[in-house]
Amino acid sequence: MTSLAIAANGLRKSYGEKVVLDGVDLSVPEGTIFSLLGPNGAGKTTAVKILSTLVTADAGEIRVGGHDLAADPQAVRAAIGVTGQFSAVDGLITGEENMLLMADLHHLSRREGRRVAAELLERFDLTEAASKPAATYSGGMKRRLDIAMTLVGDPRIIFLDEPTTGLDPRSRHTMWQIIRELVTGGVTVFLTTQYLEEADQLADRIAVLHGGGIAAEGTAEELKRLVPGGHVRLRFTDPDAYRSAAAALRGVTRDDESLTLRVPGDGSQRELRAVLDRLDAAGVEADELTVHTPDLDDVFFALTGTGTVPAQPAQPALPKEAAR
Repeated sequence: MTSLAIAANGLRKSYGEKVVLDGVDLSVPEGTIFSLLGPNGAGKTTAVKILSTLVTADAGEIRVGGHDLAADPQAVRAAIGVTGQFSAVDGLITGEENMLLMADLHHLSRREGRRVAAELLERFDLTEAASKPAATYSGGMKRRLDIAMTLVGDPRIIFLDEPTTGLDPRSRHTMWQIIRELVTGGVTVFLTTQYLEEADQLADRIAVLHGGGIAAEGTAEELKRLVPGGHVRLRFTDPDAYRSAAAALRGVTRDDESLTLRVPGDGSQRELRAVLDRLDAAGVEADELTVHTPDLDDVFFALTGTGTVPAQPAQPALPKEAAR
């Protein structure tokens, strides 16, 4: 069985009369990317602060890196790294000096600190800028330096609280690649983000936080199957085949101009097989078949807005759009 990097049961936190977290359960396997989504004020940052020992929970059992957070917070701190929404980089000193400062905080020897700093600056493509004041860095460079500083202590679990906020698309994609490489190296990443595409691209599992609790949890594809809107799209070039298929399939939406049919469904293999069997029985074959599922935007609004979500478990996922 895969060991858990983070395990929280019954996590609760209130500020005065405002309940922020109300019995939250979290399980994050080692060597994975776990993403916590939620609207502003949902408690994402509070959850990160609790799990990283910066804030005390009102209730709950928490283990991080195999250590009981309440009994041995120092061991937890030694196992983790944290990069918050706002850069911890000191703009008045150089990138290298920022790195060496972190090395001192981790009690590395002067020689070891310089070695680690040089390796990380090179890894994050910051060597040429290392001797320049960090205030002159671009937003993307500052975020890379921020994560490089986090890695000085060689943490096995990293909390990234909205790490790409304010970055341009190119810098955001660079950051995604860095996060993927961290996990390839065995690091566990706990990611909070408001960018749904980011969670879709990166996360092995996603939890949606709303109303103080976890509204839903699963892989991106599993979550997409919780909301309606999935369909199979069939396109034909032969009008006769198009008409035969329309007659053979139930509940289709027709587009006579483009000779396209839309068959509603959840995108499961079972439903796709049923569509193909009906086409085979009718003796017709589509020229193009694509499976469409709702995206995380649909899931997010259904879970945190006025939409309703069925209670049944998600089915095994197909790719978002699979061409035949």
